[in-house]
Amino acid sequence: MPQNLLAGESVRALLILVLLLPGLMLPSPLCAASIQGHLSLIAEGKALRSEEAQDAIVYFRPKVPERVLPTHETFTMSTLRKQFTPRTLAVTVGSKVRFPNDDPILHNAFSLSKDNAFDVGLYAEGEGKTVTFSHVGYVRVYCNVHHSMVGNILVLDTPYFTHPDASGAFRLDGVPAAEGDLVIWHERATAWHAVITPSADKPLDVRLELTQRRIPAHMNKFGKPYGRDSNGGY
Repeated sequence: MPQNLLAGESVRALLILVLLLPGLMLPSPLCAASIQGHLSLIAEGKALRSEEAQDAIVYFRPKVPERVLPTHETFTMSTLRKQFTPRTLAVTVGSKVRFPNDDPILHNAFSLSKDNAFDVGLYAEGEGKTVTFSHVGYVRVYCNVHHSMVGNILVLDTPYFTHPDASGAFRLDGVPAAEGDLVIWHERATAWHAVITPSADKPLDVRLELTQRRIPAHMNKFGKPYGRDSNGGY
């Protein structure tokens, strides 16, 4: 077979492969960036322990929205020693969260948050019930039995999110190398926000001042005050 004919066949084969498998042949430069930095928390002018930054959520929302699918796994927010664990949870919209009880006492997780309100009812030790969060937004979780129990679920329309580690450091890999909104959220602070283009430049150094109470004033699920023994008894 003539050499020029062989070359032509090779070119055609390569073009077909590129058209069929563009993701394999042409890696997109928009999926190769990272965001990293360090978060410090301050309250009343004093630095808090670095491990408290783990309750923050760092997320990146590209300027050009991406299709976001719910995760296949079911997230967990358990009750242990009269606390929600973890205290703060980030999930993509449409995802499921299970509320098991690891205490030998009764609990009742609920939320009155707009669009994502739920009430799993009074439940004893065991696997608990599962709730699907179908709307983007902030869900503040309470226990109808124990006033001091507070949990936080951030339902996001982006798959790019993480928590800082025990040292306050955070890193997001595989984010699009294109302009977008970077947000650092904490339940007790005004969210930090910046428009950035992810790159390998100098890591970010962010400080958040906590001005809100750890246990916000709230009523029970019936809109009534908690009783005096609302953190004891059962």
